[in-house]
Amino acid sequence: MTARDRLVDGMYGLGWAAVKKLPEPVAVRLGRTIADTAWRRRGAAVLRLESNLARVVPDAGPERLAELSKAGMRSYMRYWMESFRLPAWSTRKVRDSVVIHDVERLTDGIASDRGVILALPHLANWDLAGVWVTRILETPFTTVAERLKPESLYDRFVAYRESLGMEVLPHAGGSAFGTLARRLRDGGLVALVADRDLSSSGVDVEYFGETALMPAGPALLAQHTGALLLPVTLWYEGGAMRGRVHPPVEVPASGTRAEKTAAMTQALADVYAAGIAEHPEDWHMLQRLWLADLEPRGPRGPHERPSGAPDDPGSPARPPEPDAGSPSGTAPETGAARGSRKSAGPGETSAPGGTPGVTPAPGGTPASGETPGVTHASGGTSASGETSGETPAPGGIPGGPPRAGAAPESADTRDGGAAA
Repeated sequence: MTARDRLVDGMYGLGWAAVKKLPEPVAVRLGRTIADTAWRRRGAAVLRLESNLARVVPDAGPERLAELSKAGMRSYMRYWMESFRLPAWSTRKVRDSVVIHDVERLTDGIASDRGVILALPHLANWDLAGVWVTRILETPFTTVAERLKPESLYDRFVAYRESLGMEVLPHAGGSAFGTLARRLRDGGLVALVADRDLSSSGVDVEYFGETALMPAGPALLAQHTGALLLPVTLWYEGGAMRGRVHPPVEVPASGTRAEKTAAMTQALADVYAAGIAEHPEDWHMLQRLWLADLEPRGPRGPHERPSGAPDDPGSPARPPEPDAGSPSGTAPETGAARGSRKSAGPGETSAPGGTPGVTPAPGGTPASGETPGVTHASGGTSASGETSGETPAPGGIPGGPPRAGAAPESADTRDGGAAA
């Protein structure tokens, strides 16, 4: 392990060890202070957040966007303060801190033994929602986490989420998709954060009037297993987090698998967009999302960071949240030269498997405005089955949204699932 790896691992260890011991009012003030300091510095992460919010609130002027980005950074650091403290929360604290609307859609699905897929965007606190499911509904679930470097940091995150009652599968080769499919066929619950995918297998969706890519995994799992696919949105309201379980996304009665996948993924995107529009300040998207934000690369393909271009210094990502990258080769080929989308956009570097991962600038702290953190890959896998790892930045408090994905399509048969 390098000195940098030891520093990163130590910073996360300090967060879990120290922040959870602070009195809650002190932790709240600490998170707000870090957020406000980063916001005042106007680093790349804050500017990217404002650029993304400009799509969500197109009529907002500079002053309104600045207000939203400040509130967004506070919401984002609230996520971190809560997440560092979750292992010490009592069941009563969890119950008092979360209110879920239309939860009967979830509980009825669980009771049906049909299998349920929860698909979420990067709103509010996914980890807290997961704890609510395991403790209040007393229902275990399965998710996928992308491997981190150093390995000790990945082990920390896996141990953290497993301590909260989640089964965490490593995103490795084809095994994850097949295991998720088996869990669903056994009537289990799977939860996936599924709103960003810059890999070759991402599905084109219209998102706030522009084209973005989202993972095909939730739609494909629903098609392969017959599981119920439920979108969920989350938001903060005062001292509590609220959420809504939306009506299920049904598998279309006709069309090819690619056409069904495209329609279902667009339906998820529409639900996400509505939830984000209602609570834009709780949308933790501090990274490039739309294809228009990736530089064209001319004759070499649609999108690529120019050779020698500097990395974007402020595109942080949360640690590996469960995500729903699509099996390689199964996403609809709705755009030209789909395979070239493995190339990274500006500020992003391609991981060994060809899936781009956002890379933050080295060093820095939230006070620098760059809020360095664990970077995430964008949700897909390469044809080879290799996936990108999340790279934590040295120093500072961890930053923004995450990703991990499902495995190649062939894994569904290799691991016991039925081929489509």
